[in-house]
Amino acid sequence: MDCAARGTGTPCTGPATRRCGHCGAVAYCSLSHQISDWNNHKEECSRLEQQMRHADILHDFPFTYSTDATLQVSAKQMTRCSFLATRGLRHIGLWKYECGCHHPIASSEYLRINDDWNLPSALCPCTEPRDPVPINLSDWKDYYQWRCLPLHSPVALLLHWPLTIYQSIQLSATRRSSLEVNGTLHIHYLGPEKELLQLAVFGELHALFPHLEVHIELIGPAVPQFRDGERINLCNYAHCLDLDCTCKSSSENRSWGVSNSNATKVTLRLRKGYYHDCYRDIVKDSFPDIIVASNAGIAAYSDWLPTIELIRERDVPAIFSDFCEEAAHLAARCITAVTGRPLTVPIQVNPFRQPMAVEDTVLYLPSYSNCFLFGM
Repeated sequence: MDCAARGTGTPCTGPATRRCGHCGAVAYCSLSHQISDWNNHKEECSRLEQQMRHADILHDFPFTYSTDATLQVSAKQMTRCSFLATRGLRHIGLWKYECGCHHPIASSEYLRINDDWNLPSALCPCTEPRDPVPINLSDWKDYYQWRCLPLHSPVALLLHWPLTIYQSIQLSATRRSSLEVNGTLHIHYLGPEKELLQLAVFGELHALFPHLEVHIELIGPAVPQFRDGERINLCNYAHCLDLDCTCKSSSENRSWGVSNSNATKVTLRLRKGYYHDCYRDIVKDSFPDIIVASNAGIAAYSDWLPTIELIRERDVPAIFSDFCEEAAHLAARCITAVTGRPLTVPIQVNPFRQPMAVEDTVLYLPSYSNCFLFGM
């Protein structure tokens, strides 16, 4: 963690080990830097103190591995790499880019969609659920119970992507009844990064939105140029390790008497560029029912401003997520400044946030991928 006063005056004298005694969320390399930064920090100090009090809520997950993945990762007693390695999941299948090793992504690898959980069928959702999706899944415990998964299964570490889409639709003005009449759900998904290497997990939308055709436009500068415009049909769920599992069969029978002809279809299309630059071309084929932007970082990137203005003009429900409460707070300020309106969906904890703490955060605030949701 960097000194909170880094770059504002004299050079730092060492590591940032001196935390603010009031909020505990920021740290400094020295007393002199802490004193010099007070005029900047005092406006946020009380707010950060309140946010730090929410740590126990954010660390609370139902999984048997929760302590390892939250408190120990936050305290640097365990890393993402070591967590995955102890479970035999490091650098394989869908888990390949989940740790912090930052291996370079070769073009040939980017062309291939990893579709393997590298887990036995009892630990992953590789086939149709036994029962229809409940009217409202409220948290990870509900989801695991519905999908008949034990609480030591690590799949929530990747399924936070499609489950955050599910939660966004629950929160937004998008009504499932109107979607069912039309039979389609069009999602514009902004700023994908790591998701581009884990696209197979979006196959879980088959189960979450039965009887709907789900079309997702993934738009952002991280999309490789050679994949711009690529369409991907997710016809099945990500596969398990069991050789005799029905997930290996393309003609898998679906549950509760639904024929394959009426089954959910999930189609992804990749678009390189910023949303406000691509919008006119995209809406020729796909006008959105909802816009979703995961881990948006709105306050950190000025490129969001014209996109927010565009969303305001088109009056489409938009749900954003971010890693920590302070990032969501700053994003809300930006949105209100651009639109002149308060948030339509207030800042709130995402029950389907990734259950593993983010490493190397800027603040000591508890941080998780897709941690907080808010909308306009």
